[in-house]
Amino acid sequence: MILQSPSFNPGYATTEELRTLGFAHVGKNVMIAHNCTLIGLENIHIGDNVRIDGQTTIAAARGHCRIGRNVHIGGGTYLACAGGLDLADFVGLSQGVRIYTISDDYSGAAMTNPTVPPDFTNVTVAPVTVGRHVIIGSGSVVLPGVEIGEGVAVGALSLVTKSLDAWGIYAGNPARRLRERSKALLDAERRYLEREV
Repeated sequence: MILQSPSFNPGYATTEELRTLGFAHVGKNVMIAHNCTLIGLENIHIGDNVRIDGQTTIAAARGHCRIGRNVHIGGGTYLACAGGLDLADFVGLSQGVRIYTISDDYSGAAMTNPTVPPDFTNVTVAPVTVGRHVIIGSGSVVLPGVEIGEGVAVGALSLVTKSLDAWGIYAGNPARRLRERSKALLDAERRYLEREV
């Protein structure tokens, strides 16, 4: 049995609705679940054919978040964009992925958390770039300053602390390259884009 109250809206906001809210850009065919938390709409740029599932948070009050076309962001994902985050075309983030472009100093040399004035902290702020056709598995964490090359697949529950070279399959804590990833999907992309013209 499914319980639903009049105030519960399980659906998605449409492109037309989203374009009235103050985003930097909203492409066509964009769907964002109503129960997402989006901070800094003026810094969020969303391409065509994007779906962002429920309970996702995008924190872009500082820094930008640029989402390419044909991107899917799974439910419960958290994107901290203070250092700038770029997700290229055809990226897939599975449920519960965490991408940080800002992080506290855990060494004890400085104080931590956003309630402390900046001159008492030693925060790392660095952009994260996620290349075309990257898929990041559920529960994975990406830290500031990482560049994930085109076509990379990151296995579930991985910790990405360093940049990853293109067209590899990575997994682990920390993530390491396991093998090459097939480029066959590039032919499918070509046929898909030809169909759209």
